[in-house]
Amino acid sequence: MTIKDVAAYCGVAVSTVSRVLNNHPDVSPETRSRVLEAVDKLHYIPNNSARDLVMAPADTIGLVVRGAENPFYTPIIRTIEERCEEAGYTMVLHQIPVGADEISAGATLVRSKRLKGLIFLGGRFDYSRAEGDAIGIPFVCCTNTNQFGDLDKSVYSSVSIDDYAEGYKATKLLIDHGHTKIAVLLDSVRDHSISELRYAGYRQALVDAGIPLDEDLVLETVDFTMSAAYARTLAALEARPDITAIFAVADSMAIAAMKALHNVGFSVPGACSVVAIDGIEISQYTIPTLTTLVQPQETLGEEAFKTLLDVIEGTAPNRHVRLETSLREGETLGKARS
Repeated sequence: MTIKDVAAYCGVAVSTVSRVLNNHPDVSPETRSRVLEAVDKLHYIPNNSARDLVMAPADTIGLVVRGAENPFYTPIIRTIEERCEEAGYTMVLHQIPVGADEISAGATLVRSKRLKGLIFLGGRFDYSRAEGDAIGIPFVCCTNTNQFGDLDKSVYSSVSIDDYAEGYKATKLLIDHGHTKIAVLLDSVRDHSISELRYAGYRQALVDAGIPLDEDLVLETVDFTMSAAYARTLAALEARPDITAIFAVADSMAIAAMKALHNVGFSVPGACSVVAIDGIEISQYTIPTLTTLVQPQETLGEEAFKTLLDVIEGTAPNRHVRLETSLREGETLGKARS
C-alpha cells in the first residue's frame, strides 16, 4: 500500500494526501476527513524513514538557479525545498552560472527527470514564445517577470517584486532627506533585468522631484560583483566628491560602496547616505547597518511553489504575483550635507 493508492482511492492528488498526513492547514475539512478515513480503511502506514511520500519520480519539481552564489537566493531555495517535501514532491536543484542559458538547462532537466513543474530562480526578463514552448510543462519565474520578452502571460507564472516601483521608492527616500546629488550603482542601464528596471524607477523619481539627471552619477559596473562595485564607487568619488547619496540596486553592491566610502574618508551617513534593495542577511551586520528595502525572501519561495502547485493540480490558472518590500531603516540614511 502506497500513498498513490490512498490518493487514487480518494480521487485526490498525491500532494493533497501528503498535506493531510503532514497536518497542513490548506486542506478542506471534507477532504481531510475523506483522506484520513481512507488511510484507516486501507491500513496505510507512512514510511517516514524511506520518505516514500516524495520518492515517486513523476512527482518531481525542478529548480533552476541562475547565479547560485548570490546569497539572496539561499532563503528562497530553502523555502521551496521545504514546501516541496511537505507537499510530497521531490525537488531537483540545478545551479548554473550567471551567464548561462536557464531555458536550455530547464528543458534538459524536464527531459531527464520527468518533472511535473519547473521554477526558474534568478532568470532573464526576456523569454521568447519559442523558449516558453521548449519547456512544455508548467513553470514559474521567481524574482523575474519577463517584462522585456514576448512570452504570453497566460502560459507561465511569475512571483517577484515590482523592480521599477522599488527603485523609485529607494530614490525617493534619499530625495525626501534633501539629497539631489544621488548616484545610482548598478550593473547596466540596458541589462533587460533588475538594473534597467530599478534605474527606470530612479530616473522617474528624479523627474518627479525636478532633479535633472546627471549622467556622471550613473555608475555602471558591467556585473554584480562586489569588486566591480567597489572599484566603480572609488572612481566616482574621486571624480565627483559632491556626491551625497548612493542608491545601490543590490545590497552586496551597497556593502562594497560603503567600503569605498570608508577608504576615502567619507563617513556614512554623515558625508554620504547609502540605500539599497534586497535585505540579505549579511547587510544587517554592516557598520553602520545598511538601510535597505527588504524583499520577502521566504514569501517569494512560498508563493512560487504554491503558484506552481496550483497550476500542476489544475486548481488555478497561471498568475503573476507582485510582492512589496519593507523598509529596514538601518543607519546609513541621513540628511544631505550642506
